[in-house]
Amino acid sequence: MVAYAFALALLLFAQHHTDGAQPSEFRSIVDLTHTINAQVPTYELAAHSPYQAETVATIDKDKYFARNISLPEHFGTHLDAPAHFARGLWTVEQIPAERLVAPLAVIDVSGNVKANGDYQISVEDIARWEQNHGQIPLGAVVMVRTGWDSRWDSITSYRNADAQGTMHFPGYSLESARFLVEGRKVVGLGIDTLSIDYGPSKDFEVHQYTLAHSLYHLENVANLEHAPVSGGLVVVAPMKLEGGSGSPVRILALAR
Repeated sequence: MVAYAFALALLLFAQHHTDGAQPSEFRSIVDLTHTINAQVPTYELAAHSPYQAETVATIDKDKYFARNISLPEHFGTHLDAPAHFARGLWTVEQIPAERLVAPLAVIDVSGNVKANGDYQISVEDIARWEQNHGQIPLGAVVMVRTGWDSRWDSITSYRNADAQGTMHFPGYSLESARFLVEGRKVVGLGIDTLSIDYGPSKDFEVHQYTLAHSLYHLENVANLEHAPVSGGLVVVAPMKLEGGSGSPVRILALAR
């Protein structure tokens, strides 16, 4: 009996060890987040950055390092909660956690944007993506790669304002957003520009529509050229701000 028990224990241990040694389901992780600092481009032009970092303790003096940070909710790579445009809907901390981990689809329209800085993503762009990769999974987060983040290090170029102060950068069309909401039941939209709506927008019609349907937005997304175009997973991790209309966010794309 002792020998039998010992042999059984060895078998169970070997099986457990084999399972634990299995390779990960994902081959790489891509950080889709810009670093936060005082050089971050902002939607509203300001003489000074709204980001402030004050050192309150140093290792040399206090044996530990700490800072006080001040910044807007909608700063850098950030999330818009539904409450940003729709009264009574989810604030940041109310967004269900299961909506923050989702299938990822990345639509590349950077070629169109080179010819038109005010390009609006169309239903045809989505249809072409689906012809190559299959239907966008229900409950996905859709990211649009416009190539605009190549301008990130220049506030002037990234905002791209004309002489009248109107900004020019690409965004979603209302028709494409409506198709993704109603036809594909997406939970979030992302883009590598300052806004889901294109630069010249005056009424933020895409914000108005999608946030009212309880989506969240991811703006100023980085590194989409390295993200999996299809078949990947996205992890969206905003600060859990009580009553927040938005929050800086860390976004990770997991490639299978």
